[in-house]
Amino acid sequence: MNVDNFRLQLGGKEYVPIIIGGMGVNISTTELALAAEKLGGIGHISDALVTYVCDRIFNTTFVSQKRKKYTQYSSTPDKSAVLFDLEELAKAQKKYIEYTISQKTGNGAIFLNCMEKLTMNSGIETLKIRLCAAMDAGIDGLTLAAGLNLRTLDLIQDHPRFRDVKIGIIISSVRALSIFLKRAIRLNRLPDYIIVEGPLAGGHLGFGPDDWRTFDLKTIFTEVLAFLKKESLNIPVIPAGGIFTGTDALDYLNMGASGVQVATRFAISKEAGLPADVKQHYINAKEEDIVVNMASTTGYPMRMLTSSPTLRYAIKPNCEGLGYLLENGGKCTYIDAYYAALSERKPGQPLAVKEKTCLCTGMANYDCWTCGHTTFRLKETTNLLANGKWQLPKAEDIFRDYQFSVDHSIRLPEPEVT
Repeated sequence: MNVDNFRLQLGGKEYVPIIIGGMGVNISTTELALAAEKLGGIGHISDALVTYVCDRIFNTTFVSQKRKKYTQYSSTPDKSAVLFDLEELAKAQKKYIEYTISQKTGNGAIFLNCMEKLTMNSGIETLKIRLCAAMDAGIDGLTLAAGLNLRTLDLIQDHPRFRDVKIGIIISSVRALSIFLKRAIRLNRLPDYIIVEGPLAGGHLGFGPDDWRTFDLKTIFTEVLAFLKKESLNIPVIPAGGIFTGTDALDYLNMGASGVQVATRFAISKEAGLPADVKQHYINAKEEDIVVNMASTTGYPMRMLTSSPTLRYAIKPNCEGLGYLLENGGKCTYIDAYYAALSERKPGQPLAVKEKTCLCTGMANYDCWTCGHTTFRLKETTNLLANGKWQLPKAEDIFRDYQFSVDHSIRLPEPEVT
């Protein structure tokens, strides 16, 4: 038996039960999402830094125009007036999603990973615009991430696609799920799927600074299944975080999962947006090179490679052009840390910003190398070429390995001639 013996049922459609997670910023590219969709699975794109992503793909000028508008604030820690133009934000969101959706060729689906914690100095307004524009553009599903999303459904309840589009929530505990469901039940709009993300996942983790060590995915997953059964709720549950082989996925499907979400192995695929040299860093990483720290300005712990250039950043905040993580009122802990370091620096000394990093610039420059815990195992999934570099597998090869492999085997891609 393998993963292909199962199907994920969402509404009236069924899918190969493999979902590629939404790795931002544009690591889960259009091409990566479409690879999953073509094979009958579900691929995510992410709207993290969507105006910046549009500029890179379409040569638009969203970021430069915003920077020009707010240039007078570039040398002050007060960013309260640095706001996104909501019409421009909607335009960028629709452009990016329509571009992706228009290229679908299979029987799968394209979902959007939408982070609540991407507050953009106006959390409610910008979140509503992002979600509504995505539905306007024809997105198949919305995965609500990075936050409890207590009022997110309220923001879009009047949209004509509110009950048509698939809506899911990423949670890391039964408590977080129960809080979300209370509001969903009042609106008579239950989520179509629940993604249970464990502590081995990449990027931001839905746990406290230290308590992520005390949890494991299987325990949380079984608790969620038991909770839904107790509440007589039939909602597909999809585990994520640390599912490295098709057999890992099969184990969860046999336990009652409706599908699995995977990402780490796809981060080094040809279609993923990371630069080729960064993908080599990922594959060469050892287990001790992977850490969970509190460098993020969001307050969430985050897993990344210790060699991430962003961890050595001492750069001026670029909120005028970017500013996606500004809290309401223009606050950001990196701004605080940067200006504190500036005031404490002695003449002739280099500037050193401790504890926090500028995530907006780091993610835009692919300098923030977030990763899942199993990244150190990527060497098992590909070939070392004659030139000393690792072969980057195609997304289709990785997807099919998850779909058809047995006994924890990993089928390597056909070797390339260098």
